[in-house]
Amino acid sequence: MTELPRRVLGNTGLEISVLGFGSLELRGIVAGVGRSIDETRAETILNQVLDSGINYIDTSVDYGDSEKRIGKFISARRSEFILATKCGCPPDISKFPPEERTRYGVPLPGLHDYSRKNIIDTLDQSLSRLNTDYIDVLQLHFSPSVELLKQECAIETLTHLKQEGKIRFIGCSSILPNIMDHINMGVFDVLQIPYSKLDPAHEGAIHLAAEAGIGTVIRGGVAKGLPNQQHSSADAWELWDQANLEEFLNDMTRIEFLLRLTISNPDVHTAIIGTSNPEHLKANIAAAAAGPLSTEVYAEISGRLLKISESP
Repeated sequence: MTELPRRVLGNTGLEISVLGFGSLELRGIVAGVGRSIDETRAETILNQVLDSGINYIDTSVDYGDSEKRIGKFISARRSEFILATKCGCPPDISKFPPEERTRYGVPLPGLHDYSRKNIIDTLDQSLSRLNTDYIDVLQLHFSPSVELLKQECAIETLTHLKQEGKIRFIGCSSILPNIMDHINMGVFDVLQIPYSKLDPAHEGAIHLAAEAGIGTVIRGGVAKGLPNQQHSSADAWELWDQANLEEFLNDMTRIEFLLRLTISNPDVHTAIIGTSNPEHLKANIAAAAAGPLSTEVYAEISGRLLKISESP
């Protein structure tokens, strides 16, 4: 088996696989969103992840049964992976009706709570569910503003938890415009950021974060799936056609190509992709193991996309 390339996650010193696993698809059906997944399939997927050399697993309090399944099926292999979860989330997502949730089934950002009590309570809940005594990266969910973080003394709470040894590094799931403040605060070890070359709004922020020594964890690196899939971005695939990227595929699938294109960005440390399908996971692993595209191809693609973005 070809080994997955690894990169150092900013200044954390953690060596992580360029392909990480996002465990949202292990949530089951939440408020009518998601897919049913039985315990056998969840166990198979999680062990396949570790057996392949993926060593970064991302989850959240409000990802349904995801945390519980990680704790149940791979906590005995805890030394083999870096574990990231989130905070600020409501502790019991079952209380929220569908109209108070995002399209992924999690409670809306405005229903999140960054108070000291909620962060500590939900972290303790996560530790119990995940069957571990520490989290490698605890991330604030939904890109809270600096003003809100100051109001709730959230950074002080996270720093306290770090000193206690319950967490190793402080992170945030960040988007524009607040991500620029998050970078400038100088307190975050890791930022999780949405990005692909077909959805490049955060590319500049990713570069600034990496320059500042912040670990960059990318979600959406394959443009949220192929055209016509549930969460796919129509704008991204229109950009694909405009740049005529099909000619670069050779024998690659679009998903393989996009994953390799994402990890070709030197400021990207890992790209997390979730699936509950063993065959899809196998394909993602093979793509990441093939490594970045050549510097010449990456430069050509970047030039084409830049030209399109600058055209009137």
